[in-house]
Amino acid sequence: MTSETETMPTEPRPDLRSSPLAPPLLLLGRRRLVAGSAALLAKPLLAGRQAAAQQAAAVAGAPSAVIDVDRARADPIPIAIPPLSGGGGGDTDKLGRDIAGVITNNLARCGLFRPIDPAAYGNAPATAEVPNFPNWKALGAQALVTGKVAGEGADKVRVEFRLWDVLPQTQIQGTAYTTTLGNWRRIAHIISDVIYERLLGEKGYFDTRIVYIANSGPRTRRIKRLAIMDQDGENNRFLTDGTSMALTPRFHPTRDEIAFMSYANNRPRVYLFDLGNGHQQVLGDFRGITLSPRFSPDGNSVVMAQTDDAGSSIYVVDLASRQSHRLTDSGAIDVSPCFSPDGSQIVFNSDRDGNQQLYVMASGGGAAKRISFGKGRYATPVWSPRGDLVAFTRISGDTFAIGVMHPDGTGERILSESWYVEGPTFAPNGRVLMFWRETPGPGTGRGGTARLVSIDVTGFNEREITTPTDASDPAWSPLLS
Repeated sequence: MTSETETMPTEPRPDLRSSPLAPPLLLLGRRRLVAGSAALLAKPLLAGRQAAAQQAAAVAGAPSAVIDVDRARADPIPIAIPPLSGGGGGDTDKLGRDIAGVITNNLARCGLFRPIDPAAYGNAPATAEVPNFPNWKALGAQALVTGKVAGEGADKVRVEFRLWDVLPQTQIQGTAYTTTLGNWRRIAHIISDVIYERLLGEKGYFDTRIVYIANSGPRTRRIKRLAIMDQDGENNRFLTDGTSMALTPRFHPTRDEIAFMSYANNRPRVYLFDLGNGHQQVLGDFRGITLSPRFSPDGNSVVMAQTDDAGSSIYVVDLASRQSHRLTDSGAIDVSPCFSPDGSQIVFNSDRDGNQQLYVMASGGGAAKRISFGKGRYATPVWSPRGDLVAFTRISGDTFAIGVMHPDGTGERILSESWYVEGPTFAPNGRVLMFWRETPGPGTGRGGTARLVSIDVTGFNEREITTPTDASDPAWSPLLS
């Protein structure tokens, strides 16, 4: 394989020397969490006849490393992920086990991989050298991850991993990362994304975060705080103290910023929250209540709803000038707007036809086309990052459901039904949805447990996400790297 260097253009590269196994340092991602290298070690450590034989096998039509996602759903990919070697034992060995564990959990949870039980590995070496492929093939592995971890001075660590296609005995990917020790979990998520993309042919979603509303306290006096965590539930922290109720947080597409609704000073309005310094500022001085904000795809504006005497209307606010522009004036309740990925359209829900339904209009406003025609009322629409689907909440009688449809209203599918579910949000690759589910409280009323749930867009692999408190209103971040 030819050698190339991964580039993450959001940060500059330090001017440091490099060598084939000590790639140039590269800052990864917007948060500057990974202050280290991410260069492909693309050439397999093979020589002579073995390399020539592999090249011949490729020419002869050896199996491709990319596996169809639908096939993986029906028959998850068997993958072996032994602990990364620490070389010197002690802390680096433990770190190698921990990184392999996070990768294993990520791939297993998505439902498209079947990690092989580590008990079957026996004494199989876990170095970054060429594996003994017949041994791994005998275990049923189609893919194999190997690697090593080494300390790099004070609070620095270098993590090297290689992804192998077991049947044709070829290396698919090799990457090294150098970062601070405290960022090892993020390295594991980044490696998981590389494996996902190389084996499935679409981008992963593991190096992401979830912002949500943490619910606590007695049922009649619930405290609702902004909270954030990694997509696997780790590194949870609260962003607000609960003095003012918070609802419907949404990530900025390129900055560490959140738009949300706050009840500060007993006046519900949309605020912006800077994740870097914790600073909050109200978005505009509107006469009525402002609610249900979402950023535009370019991050330059926020679309939201504002209440008035007749109901509520959709507005867009330019973040640089803070000038607002009214997009709807139907005299109805128009809320929950969301841009299409290309920014050309907005989907929202409205009761302008006498019943709460979904509508699509141009992003500059104008005529709106109704797209929901199923049995019941529709709410909380959100456009898929791929642009091919709109997810929604549907209320029919006493049953709530999370579903998807095409932007023209065709192909409606219900993914999950329950006593109460609401608020879908897409992973940045459009493959997975997250929403929240509440169980009945005393007397079958609201006030039971509230949990976050994820599900594949095809309707399989529904899983509950563990949070330290009850949780609602999830929103998925873009990929961090």
